[in-house]
Amino acid sequence: MTTILFNKPFNVLSQFTDAGSVGSSRKTLSQFIDVPKVYAAGRLDKDSEGLLVLTDDGRLQNRIASPKFQTEKTYWVQVEGEPSGAAINQLRGGVKLSDGKTAPAIVEDMDEPEDLWDRNPPIRVRKSVSDAWLSITISEGKNRQIRRMTAAVGLPTLRLIRYRIGNWTLDGIETGTWKHAEYK
Repeated sequence: MTTILFNKPFNVLSQFTDAGSVGSSRKTLSQFIDVPKVYAAGRLDKDSEGLLVLTDDGRLQNRIASPKFQTEKTYWVQVEGEPSGAAINQLRGGVKLSDGKTAPAIVEDMDEPEDLWDRNPPIRVRKSVSDAWLSITISEGKNRQIRRMTAAVGLPTLRLIRYRIGNWTLDGIETGTWKHAEYK
């Protein structure tokens, strides 16, 4: 069984080919990973960064991606604005979205992560509007869930980095690189 942990850069598709358009120059996993027969366990949108698990084990892939297993995923989220106590409590209690209410989340204020790589292109910064970082842990996986949750409480997401899936983290994996997974 092969399982690898990849730190996906911004603007990279979570697939090995770009079937979306002919002649497209969008980056895919094939430009970073040369391991045969592994596939992403779950997705990470092209405008999100961070941990992506790839494996050739279908059962592991299902356990990570299927909502029924409730695998925890932690995201570092840079939001526009200063989170109020009410906004944090709303995120913690579950947020009503167009496709239903989210399950409660674990939400903590955090400092900007140490040794954070530069994003290319950088986020847009407005001098008149502050920003903050949150750590948000969820165990479901609705489409663009974190972005929709923060927007629903008035805190648009500027940058989204998946830090953890289950017991695996980004620790020691530079952006655009991968390593073989260790099992804990």
